[in-house]
Amino acid sequence: MSRITDYSFLFQDMLGRANKNTIGSFRLSQINSGPVQSRLRAAGIDTNSKQYKAALSVMMKNGNGAMYANVQGIKNLMSQYDADGDYIDPTTGLTGLVVTEENKASKKRIISIPESSREEMFELTKKEFLRENGVLNGDTTKRSDVYTNLYWKMKKEDRLAAGNTLRQYERQYRQAFVDAVKSVAPDWELGKPIPDGVLDGITRESIEKQSSKTVDIRI
Repeated sequence: MSRITDYSFLFQDMLGRANKNTIGSFRLSQINSGPVQSRLRAAGIDTNSKQYKAALSVMMKNGNGAMYANVQGIKNLMSQYDADGDYIDPTTGLTGLVVTEENKASKKRIISIPESSREEMFELTKKEFLRENGVLNGDTTKRSDVYTNLYWKMKKEDRLAAGNTLRQYERQYRQAFVDAVKSVAPDWELGKPIPDGVLDGITRESIEKQSSKTVDIRI
C-alpha cells in the first residue's frame, strides 16, 4: 500500500529569507526545548505518546533545523498514526501494514487465515486467469481488494503475516491452473487461448490438499 505523508507542518521560505518566522511557528531545531514543549502540551498534545513520537520521527527525518513547524501541523501529522504509533493507511484506514525493522521478520510467517479469504482469492484468481489467458494484468486485477478484505479480518499484528500467507495460497492456485492447462495443451504459453472447461474440475480444497502450507510455489 502506498504511504502518503502530509508535510503541511513545514514552512520553508522559498525566497531565501530563511530567518523569516511564520506567526505561531517555531524551528524544528527548537521542538524539544522547554517553551515549545509547554506550548505543545497546552494545545493538548501528549509529547510522551507513541503517536507524537512517530510524527516527530517523520519531521526530523524529512526536515532540518532551519524549517518551521506549528502546533496544528503537528496535530495533522499525528492523526496519520494510531495510539501505538503505527501508520494509518489513508485509503483503507488500516494499520500494521508498514514494514519496519521491528516487524520485518514476523512478516514472513505462515499463519492461519480465514477460509472465506482463501475462497475469495481462489475464485478471483480463476476468473482473472481465464479472462486474461493466464497473463497477470496489473491494470485490471482486483487482487488488492481480496487482501484488504483479509486484513480487516485479522488482528493488526498479524496483518503482514496474513498477507504473506494469502500470497502463498494465491501462487498455489495459479500454479495449479497453469499445470491443468499444460496437461491438455503442453505447448500452451501465457497469453494464448485456454481450452474450454480445462479448469472446471479444479477446486480450492483439492489444491490445498496437495500442497504444503509452506511450499514456495512456482509462478
